[in-house]
Amino acid sequence: MENLPETLYIDPIHESSTAEAEYVERSRIEQCIHLLHQPSRREEALALLSKERRSKDMPLLLWNAKNVSFILLQEILKAYTLLAPPTLGMKDATRVCNALALLQSMASHPETKMKIVKAKLPVYIYPFMNTTENEIKHFDYLRLTSLGVIGALVKIEDADTPEIIHFLLETEVLPLCLRCIEVGSELAKTVAAFVLSKILLREEGQRYCGTFPERFYAVAHVLSKTIDQFQGKPSSQLLKHILTCFMRLSEVSRACDALTKCYPVKLRDPAYLNFVCDDDTVRRLADQVLQNVSEHRMIG
Repeated sequence: MENLPETLYIDPIHESSTAEAEYVERSRIEQCIHLLHQPSRREEALALLSKERRSKDMPLLLWNAKNVSFILLQEILKAYTLLAPPTLGMKDATRVCNALALLQSMASHPETKMKIVKAKLPVYIYPFMNTTENEIKHFDYLRLTSLGVIGALVKIEDADTPEIIHFLLETEVLPLCLRCIEVGSELAKTVAAFVLSKILLREEGQRYCGTFPERFYAVAHVLSKTIDQFQGKPSSQLLKHILTCFMRLSEVSRACDALTKCYPVKLRDPAYLNFVCDDDTVRRLADQVLQNVSEHRMIG
């Protein structure tokens, strides 16, 4: 008896109102999708749909709607001409970021994320991740929103993850993540480091970065430089993702040998680790990487 719920009563009015609210939301999304096909209303439709991007119905409605993926691609391609020379204004950035937010919605849904991967849609956002302007706010906004699409693809581990990671490596997203870590805001650095850690957590990603010296040094250099540039206490999430990357590299014998020479001095300092590691999990991670590097040095 103790496992029974407190009440078996189901409020039919509440159930009805929830269903009605979902119907209204779905109808509103469908109307906005219809507006996407009208060039004069497209900017408005993108803004309205972006506000609804967390709706559970949104990804499938977008993917199954005729020509919507092509319309989003058009919006992305139009912004290319504003990247070099950098003439992208906030209005243009907001418009393309709204389109990217809809792509992120599809990238986060289990039934649509592989569809956008097979259509190679993520490749079209790579130029936004390759920008170097780091003092113009809306360029970072564009960079961050683009990273959000890639982050959504790798966030949830499932049966599609190996294929997604393979696609990202094959299309050379890794150097773009490193670029974002170098020039992005702290939030952009954090998302880029998250994507990099997700790639390295897979065996293919670890092998890709840890087996070839030029790739290893590219990753290790950017991560070490980021640590060296920390002023004060860094974001706990950013530090955690960077340490996860170092951890995976330290598990590859050849890479660990190189890490003994280039692992950041700050991360070898117990006093510094006491200062920056608020989270016990992050501190244990830092200690484990340092142990791996130190033990490898002694063996070597």
